[in-house]
Parts: sequence; structure tokens; C-alpha cells
Amino acid sequence: MSARTLPLLFLNLGGEMLYILDQRLRAQSIPGEKARKDEWTDVDRKRVMNDIITTMFNKKFMEELFKPQELYSKKALRTVYDRLAHASIMRLNQASMDKLYDLMTMAFKYQVLLCPRPKDILLVTFNHLDAIKDFIRDSPNILNQVDETFRQLIDMYSCLSAGEFQLIRQTLLIFFQDMHIRVSIFLKDKVQNSNGRFVLPISGPVPWGTEVPGLIRMFNCNGDEVKRVEFTNGGNYISPQREGSFDLYGDRVLKLGTNMYSVSRPVETHMSGASKSLASHTKENAAPNPLAKEELNFLARLMGGLEIKKPNGSEPGFRLNLFTTDEEEEYAALTRPEELSYKVINIQATQDQQQNEELARIMGEFEVTDQPRQSTSKGDDLLAMMDEL
Repeated sequence: MSARTLPLLFLNLGGEMLYILDQRLRAQSIPGEKARKDEWTDVDRKRVMNDIITTMFNKKFMEELFKPQELYSKKALRTVYDRLAHASIMRLNQASMDKLYDLMTMAFKYQVLLCPRPKDILLVTFNHLDAIKDFIRDSPNILNQVDETFRQLIDMYSCLSAGEFQLIRQTLLIFFQDMHIRVSIFLKDKVQNSNGRFVLPISGPVPWGTEVPGLIRMFNCNGDEVKRVEFTNGGNYISPQREGSFDLYGDRVLKLGTNMYSVSRPVETHMSGASKSLASHTKENAAPNPLAKEELNFLARLMGGLEIKKPNGSEPGFRLNLFTTDEEEEYAALTRPEELSYKVINIQATQDQQQNEELARIMGEFEVTDQPRQSTSKGDDLLAMMDEL
């Protein structure tokens, strides 16, 4: 497991989250002069995007993120994205947040699987950051925040070997290995099967620095080529024209990580049969988790760097629905397998009084107004548990 994986995971998932939110906000926005007080306008969309990106690239938050550390559970990371998504006037309920996280994770999983070489995960990350910069091109202060993160990425990853990038890729694939959620875009493009597993292509450019398969060279003990044998490779491969740019500005060449929602298409997620059967085997053990304390400390450090903007008292929190109708959203919430609901985490942790007070102070800063809380048993909800420590 690589201790340098977390920044890439967070930034790429965050980029996918922003793509989805931008697409849904555009679809639901109403011209300013026609909008009621509780309806989205393009001004609201820009404000939401600016607020979330400002929070996401907060300097203190990035400093904690870039410290070498192991990946933590999906539920712990999901908690951070839940807070991040609510860093503005926008509000998402549980079903929409579940769908948002499903879309984010499956999109990045697909990108990791299709990377021609492990190092290209960095190009995927740069594609996400390039698109994020386009969202806030009229806000120079936020642009500077994103550019600073760009420089941190270049400093940390430009010197890594191919083997270290392979370890990062392996760490990401381990993180995603049990996720097989069907996404309508992938199904329509025939890059995902009905069981939720992706279809890997047998065509296109080969990785930079390699040759199209189809030729075997044999050498003698002196290193001289003595024989060539050609074979059919079974695919339609081509040589890459050039390598993508790993600089702050440049042509990335690779298209993975660009915004697939730029053309308006409805996007649905469905639990595959394989995922439903797998869910019954992946339910987390109810026994105390030995990593519980570390995960709480991890969340405290990360969230301590976030600055959440609360709506003013007279300002309504706008609700965003990632489903076509409210009825679909309610149905999704009722039919989602309990084992795949991220709102429950079965861990228990005890800390000394000083740590409790610090964690309570940090979590208190994230309180969201006008959010009715579902009744759950004490300790079930991670955020509630941390608030009640």
C-alpha cells in the first residue's frame, strides 16, 4: 500500500463531484428574472462551485492531505465529501448524496483501470484540475489556490519511479475492488457490463514508450538480434503521437479525467445483482475496529483544515436533487441495501478529555442549519458519534 495515494484519490473524486454538481445545477437552474426565491439561478450555481472549490483547496486542508498516510475506509472519506458538498448554500439529502458518491467513485475507478501506464494517473488528476480551473476562471484568488495544489502535485509526484506509481495504482484498485455499481452513461457506451464490471478495450494507443504488440525479437548471448517472429495481437492498437504534459500548463493528450457530463445526458445508478450478493458478504464487523481511533484522528485533522461557509440567517439553503423526481429519490433511499449505506459506521472509540473537546470543537464548526437529523441509535452515525463524544 502506498502512503502517497490519498491526495490523488481525493482530488480526482473531488473533480468528479464538481462535474456532477455543475451538470445538475445547470439542468435545474432558472433564468434570474424568472426564478422564485427557492429556485436555482446561474448566479447560485457559480456561487456553489466557488464555495466548494475554495473549501476543497483550502491551504491548511491541502497541507494535511499531502502528508504521507495510509488510505482510510470508504465511510471515513465519504464523511469528508459529505461535508465538502455542503460547504455552500446547497443541500443534498441522503439518497442524492449516495448517488453522487456512487457516480464519483465509479467514474474514477474506470479512469484508473483504463490508464495506459500507472504514471498516467497523474495526467488524469491534471485533467480534473484543469477543468476545475475553468469553473473558477473569473475568480483569481481561487485560481491561485488550485495552482498551488498543482505545484504540490508536481513536486511530490514528478520524481517518483514507475514502480512507485504502480504501487499507487494498485492501492487505488484495492480501494475500488468491491464497487460494481452500474452507471447509465457507461452502460449506454458499452464500457460496462450488466453486472457492473468494466469492459477493457483492445484498441487505441499503447502506453507512451512502448511499441504496438505483434513482434518478438530474439537475441544471442552477445546481445545481437538473430531472429524476428511476428504474431497477431488480436486488437487494433496504434502508437501514441506524443506524451502528455506533466507541467502546470500543457496538452495532457490523455482524455481520461475530462468532463464526461459536458454534453447533457441523464445519469442513473443501479445496484447490480453481483453487488447485491456481494453486499451481504462485505458488511463490516460490528466488533470494535482497531483503526477507529486513527480514523477519527484522520477526520479531525482533515476537517480541521476545512472552512465551511454557513448560509446567513435570512438566506435559504437550496436543495439539489440528483434524481429526476422527488419520488425517484425517495424510492432510491428505501431500496438501497443497508450494507452499502455510508451513513452507518460500526466503530467505537475512546479518547481522553482534551481530545474529546478538540474533536467536538472541530465538528461543531461543521454544523449545518435546517438539516433534520434522522433518528439513529447512539454511535451508528459517524458524525453524530463524533459530535456526542
